[in-house]
Amino acid sequence: MKKSFILLIALIVFLLPGCSPSFNLFKDASDPLKEHAVSGEGKDKILMITVAGVISDTPSNELFSSKPSVVQEVVSQLRMAEEDDAVKAVVIKVDSPGGTATASDILYHEIKEFKEKTGKKVMCVFMNVAASGGYYMSLPADRIVAHPTSITGSVGVIMVQPAFKDLMDKVGVGMRVSKSGRNKDMGSPFRDPTDEEVRLLNGVINDLAEQFVGHVKDHRNLTPEALEEVRTARIFVASKALELGLIDEVAYLPQAIDEAKEMAGIPEDSKVVVYRRSKIANDTVYNVAGSQSSAKGALVNVNFPMGYSDLPMGFYYLWAPAAQ
Repeated sequence: MKKSFILLIALIVFLLPGCSPSFNLFKDASDPLKEHAVSGEGKDKILMITVAGVISDTPSNELFSSKPSVVQEVVSQLRMAEEDDAVKAVVIKVDSPGGTATASDILYHEIKEFKEKTGKKVMCVFMNVAASGGYYMSLPADRIVAHPTSITGSVGVIMVQPAFKDLMDKVGVGMRVSKSGRNKDMGSPFRDPTDEEVRLLNGVINDLAEQFVGHVKDHRNLTPEALEEVRTARIFVASKALELGLIDEVAYLPQAIDEAKEMAGIPEDSKVVVYRRSKIANDTVYNVAGSQSSAKGALVNVNFPMGYSDLPMGFYYLWAPAAQ
């Protein structure tokens, strides 16, 4: 017991900042991406990229490791696939409620540019949820396939804006603001918005929503009736999304991968590969880890789940039912 306690203390001291040389105990963002085969054989490859969680261009840091942002990871993998002639197509597995408007738009642009530059086929496969920004980023794909129980849609914009005025009134505190123009602190959580500010903010939201709807028009052949239903920003199950024309097929992931090989004109037994920082035992196409790594075995887990109410103020292509 005494020996174990001494070893524990030694480990904590060794890991304290300033008490040890730079040392990566766990795989993190500083480690390079490496190719790992999930199945198949031969020289031709299908690359699988996983997009999971809220889409952001902000990296996260944990106690013993760091994680690149979703945008950084996806773009890095597209660059690697661009340089590998053996990669004939990319399957992007999406399991995301969306994210910031800018991060979602970056992925949309990068996927579109990847296709134009390389001529390689891209398929997006929806898993649990591919809503709002998760759908937005998938629009340039040559084919969109959804799992039978997928939720998609939510073609719209939400602004996350905290409000502290009522609480501050109860506590008896206020906020003094000096500003150069009447709209400089527009969106302040410390006071009620003016009618003008509501109008201006709604204008920004409508502009971003029209950009989203415009991309849907460009990439999906929806009827006017279907487009009006999509404009309500509601969510749809896979079968309804197929009926409206938001997706091309309802199928399971292995079937979608086979179709991607067919689209690319390569043999059925061609390799399916992923880019990760460490090899995962008994890996399959259903692995949601993507290329990001976590500090497994960490003594303290300081990465608490983030609720929608914890999101920074801003504009989001995000299905956020808990943001009310």
